[in-house]
Amino acid sequence: MTQGLAQITDSHCHLDFPDFEGELEAVVDRAAQAGVTRMVTICTKLKNEPQVRAIAEAHPPVFYAAGTHPMSVASEPMASFDELTALADHPKFVGIGETGLDYHYTSESAEMQQQSLRIHIAAARETKLPLIIHARAADDDMARILREEMQNGAYSCVMHCFSSSAALGRTALDLGFYLSMSGIAAFPKSQDLRDIFAAAPLDRILVETDAPYLAPPPHRGKRNEPAYSALTAQIGAKAFGLDYADFAAATQENFDRLFCKAARYEAAA
Repeated sequence: MTQGLAQITDSHCHLDFPDFEGELEAVVDRAAQAGVTRMVTICTKLKNEPQVRAIAEAHPPVFYAAGTHPMSVASEPMASFDELTALADHPKFVGIGETGLDYHYTSESAEMQQQSLRIHIAAARETKLPLIIHARAADDDMARILREEMQNGAYSCVMHCFSSSAALGRTALDLGFYLSMSGIAAFPKSQDLRDIFAAAPLDRILVETDAPYLAPPPHRGKRNEPAYSALTAQIGAKAFGLDYADFAAATQENFDRLFCKAARYEAAA
C-alpha cells in the first residue's frame, strides 16, 4: 500500500467470477496500492461456496459471505437455515447473502424469493452476522419484509449497491441498517442517488465495487475491480463535504462495526 494513503474496504465484490480467473494476485495487489486493504467476496450460489472460501483462505485481505442471489432462487436448491448457519463456523465467513428481492428480471419467482429472503434473515439473526441485501424493483415488499422480520428479533443488515428509492433507504436506516455506495453513485446522472446518501447518517455508509460490475468513471463499461472502490469513495467524500481521508476513516469504522467478525479476525492476526 502506498504510504500515507487512506485505507478503505471493498465491502462487496465477486472474485470467483470468470472475469478474474488467473489474475487474483494482481487484483489484490492493485487494491492494496489504492488503499483498499480488505475485500468481502460474495458467493451467490451455495454450490460455489467451496471455491469462494478457497479465495478467502488464499488471500489474507479477503473475507467472504455466501447465500443464494434472488435471481438464482428459481434455478438453485432453496438454501436452508442449517446450511447457512453452518458456514459461520469458518473464521473468514463474515456475512449472510447476498439475498433479497429482484422483480426487474425475475418477478415470476417473487414468492420463492421472499421465502429465501426470510430464511437468510433467520440465519443472520442466529449467527449475528450481517445480512447482505440485493434489492431491485421490489421496494414495497422489501420494506415490508425487513420490518416484519425485525419484529421477530433483531438482526443487522447492509443494503448492498444501494440504488433504490429514498423511501426504502429511510426504512433501512430507521431499522438501523447500512447503505453501501457502489460505482452507480459515481455516474454523472446519479445526483438523486448521491443526495440520498448525503442525507443519511455518515456512520451508516459503506463503499463497494460489486466487481466485476458497475465500474465507476473513468472505467465505466469496463471490468470493475476492488481497487476502484477508492474512486467511488472519492465521490462519497464530496457528497458528504469531507476530505477523502475523513470519509475513508468513517467507512472503515462503519465496516468494523457491522462486519465485526472481520474486525476481530484482523485484530487477532
